[in-house]
Amino acid sequence: MKYASVIVDVPAMQTDRSFDYKIPEEWQDFLTPGMRVIVPFGPRKVQGFVVETKNSSEFDRLKAISECLDLTPCLTPELLKVGHWLTEKTLCFKISAFQAMLPAAMKAKYEKIVTLTSDQSIEHLSDQLQPFFNKKNQVDMKEIEQDVPLRIIQKDIKNGYLELIYKVKQKGKKKKIRMVKLNCSFDQLAEKIKAVNSNAKKQLTVMTYLKENGIRIIPVADLLAVTNVSDATLKTLISKGILVEEYKEVYRDPYQDRLFEKTKALPLNNEQQQAIAPILSAVENDEHHVFLMYGVTGSGKTEVYLQSIEAVLNNGKEAIVLVPEISLTPQMVNRFKGRFGSKVAVLHSGLSTGEKYDEWRKIQRKEVQLVVGARSAIFAPFENLGMIIIDEEHESSYKQEENPRYHARDVAIYRAEFHQCPVVLGSATPTLETFARAQKDVYKLLTLKERVNKRSMPSVDIIDMREELRSGNRSMFSTALIEKLTDRLEKNEQSVLFLNKRGYSSFVMCRDCGFVIQCPHCDISLTYHRFGQQLKCHYCGHEEHMPNVCPECQSEHIRFFGTGTQRVEEELVKVMPEARIIRMDVDTTGRKGAHEKLLSKFGNKEADILLGTQMIAKGLDFPDVTLVGVLTADTMLHLPDFRATEKTFQLLTQVSGRAGRHELPGEVIIQTYTPENYSIQLASKYDYDAFYEHEMSLRKSHAYPPYYFLALVTVSHPEITKVVSVTDKIVQFLRRNVSNESKILGPVASPIPRINDRYRYQCMVKYKREKNLHETLRKIIEHFQQEMSSNDLMITIDLSPNTMM
Repeated sequence: MKYASVIVDVPAMQTDRSFDYKIPEEWQDFLTPGMRVIVPFGPRKVQGFVVETKNSSEFDRLKAISECLDLTPCLTPELLKVGHWLTEKTLCFKISAFQAMLPAAMKAKYEKIVTLTSDQSIEHLSDQLQPFFNKKNQVDMKEIEQDVPLRIIQKDIKNGYLELIYKVKQKGKKKKIRMVKLNCSFDQLAEKIKAVNSNAKKQLTVMTYLKENGIRIIPVADLLAVTNVSDATLKTLISKGILVEEYKEVYRDPYQDRLFEKTKALPLNNEQQQAIAPILSAVENDEHHVFLMYGVTGSGKTEVYLQSIEAVLNNGKEAIVLVPEISLTPQMVNRFKGRFGSKVAVLHSGLSTGEKYDEWRKIQRKEVQLVVGARSAIFAPFENLGMIIIDEEHESSYKQEENPRYHARDVAIYRAEFHQCPVVLGSATPTLETFARAQKDVYKLLTLKERVNKRSMPSVDIIDMREELRSGNRSMFSTALIEKLTDRLEKNEQSVLFLNKRGYSSFVMCRDCGFVIQCPHCDISLTYHRFGQQLKCHYCGHEEHMPNVCPECQSEHIRFFGTGTQRVEEELVKVMPEARIIRMDVDTTGRKGAHEKLLSKFGNKEADILLGTQMIAKGLDFPDVTLVGVLTADTMLHLPDFRATEKTFQLLTQVSGRAGRHELPGEVIIQTYTPENYSIQLASKYDYDAFYEHEMSLRKSHAYPPYYFLALVTVSHPEITKVVSVTDKIVQFLRRNVSNESKILGPVASPIPRINDRYRYQCMVKYKREKNLHETLRKIIEHFQQEMSSNDLMITIDLSPNTMM
């Protein structure tokens, strides 16, 4: 007899371990670790992952596995290891770690079905339930729940008249197309053509077409289109046994309509050659190193990536390239598809669930050797990895903000150690943590100081908007910016305008009494959306209409403040009516493929100005862009976050790098109300090293990373007294269990103290070496487990928080 240890899909402390099940006779040789199965768990059936198979179990009377969902394991032995490591590293449940590695299409959906236990049961049912079972013996629970109180349904289940069954439904449907196939040889077909009645013209057309073109199998849609016959004709031929119908699986390919021009490797300059040499040597000798490729924007990092990947693929190995979600623009995809063609799978949030599933299955079936994708592509099920590249490694989107709270860089390094292969982190503005490791030689530093072809970096002007106000200019554009935009229009060159919306939104305020409209469920002001005159909360989704008068003092002077992209566009049109503008923001890029359409329009010079938020800051490369304007440089500086200046510096450097990337020189204008801030000053000089020195001394004096590690514990509950008392207990417990060198801050209210009617408190641990911290935090979760499942209490622990909000 064989047994399987299964991690079940019930995320709770008590079930965060494997359970043993019998493997039915017919699957004994076939079931292997990493497969998904359906198992009975208490009264229901749930999905689970097999983590090991064995010949004995210490338990008697085991239940058997009910269903097997996979024919080949969806998690490789290495990914199972990664899952166990993630559980330790991020304090999540094992099931969450395994689920995070699979495409959404493979995460199970459960349907609850209520069935009669026997035909006689219907007579004993409660009156309210009988009508549902008049004509059928099973009903979807959703239908009943709307009309019948739960206690009545439970009573009938308890009395044994009804049974509740959980059915696991697969989301990922394989896409299949209908084909017809010739059911005889071509000689026999010729005989049949002679024998067919001459009135059956359409049947003859089909048969002759297949014979003359030597076609044995063809998609139905193609056959109907070429021969211009109807489906009925094919059905007749099928009933006569001349053709047989079958369904063939096809991949949904998001890029099937596009032709990618084949590109060849470009010659590398001296700096690029020096940077690629140690990487290639690590690839050849199967050595694990972490390289930081620190190169200014436009220094040709992508070409170094492409050539090192080529070396990996020539060795018969596989590679993963992570790029920030936002810069998974068509340009990036084109570069990789152009160089490696069909060897590439692309994974990002713009694809449909089905497309992602198909791309993932290409990887699993070893049909591709390279994956380009956002954060979750780090879990691609490759078994022979030769390199992992993380481009723009400073991007915050590499950190997942819900469970498991992993950072893609940590997973990359863990997997690369397992495969003994290099990791390349690339950035013009690395995070301080990464750069500090490179300074200490933990990572190997590769520097690219110059742009390709020795182009100069664009010149940067900082405009003090307070001076503009003093001189009577009340618009959102400085005089200098308008002059330069007009100049570009006359020269037929293009400009990019960037609106930094992080930490800043359009709120509604009464000019008479100062009342700001807040969300009734969260402690945060509502954001004004011009479309439909709506006020929305970006945390809980609450919406209301824009009032005509102030709810407090009935004054009519109630207006919205703040600059949205729509408002910038309106102002621009007033000042420069002849300019053609493309706006890129959440509203204009919401539909699938919209992002791409807008960018190709801009690339084809169908517009003079590209206006947008975060999404235009990186990865774009247009030859005619010679001016970049940053409208609001300092909105992020005022966020309650110790990384605010670092993020501002990174963003300004990234945006400036969009100008003058080709023959024409570039210019950048940064508009700000705090021109003296060091991050703005140093970004204008592209002086990362000076910024690093300055910021590191501040981090050291305030005990922040990279000098200390952080752990953030957030507690939330609908009652404020409960939140305060639980956070207080946690802080007391931590103080007793960690060393004196560690600092514990809190309990304090979170920067947004209430979201969705739940109060939030937090405490922070700053530590250098704290052996038992994971253990201590796990004990906290265990201690409050009971209340968390029954009392609506939530405790989240982030062991490397990216934001303090």
